Amino acid sequence: MDQRFPREEKLKSNLLIEQLFSEGSSVSKYPLKLIYVKTEPEDDVKVKAGFSVPKRKFKKAVQRNQIKRLIREAYRLNKSNLFNNLSTSYAFMFLYLGKEEPDFSELNTTMERLLTRFLKQTQTDENI
Repeated sequence: MDQRFPREEKLKSNLLIEQLFSEGSSVSKYPLKLIYVKTEPEDDVKVKAGFSVPKRKFKKAVQRNQIKRLIREAYRLNKSNLFNNLSTSYAFMFLYLGKEEPDFSELNTTMERLLTRFLKQTQTDENI
C-alpha cells in the first residue's frame, strides 16, 4: 500500500467542507474528532482529508502548523488499514480538540483507534 499523502487526497473544496459541517457524521476519540460524509468517487480517490486546529486554543500559527503536521503524519501512517476496508468514497475533516501540544506516539495510537471506530460505525450504518 502506498503510504504517500498526494495532492489528490487533500480536501480543498469549499463546497465539500461546507457539506461536511452541515451534513456530516462524526466519530471522536480524545483529542481527535473525525467528521465524515460520503462523496461521489472522483479520480480514483477513496478519501479526501483535511486537518484543523483551533486558533482559540493555539494562538501561534507555528503551534497550529506543528500539530497539523503531526496529525497528517499519523493519518498517513494509518491510512492503509482504512483504504483496505472501504468500498465507497468519503471526505474527512480531522479536528484537534486537546488543550496541550500532543506527543506523536499518543497521537498515532489515537488515530489508529479513531479510524477503527470509524470503520465499525460505517459497517453498522451499512448493515441497517
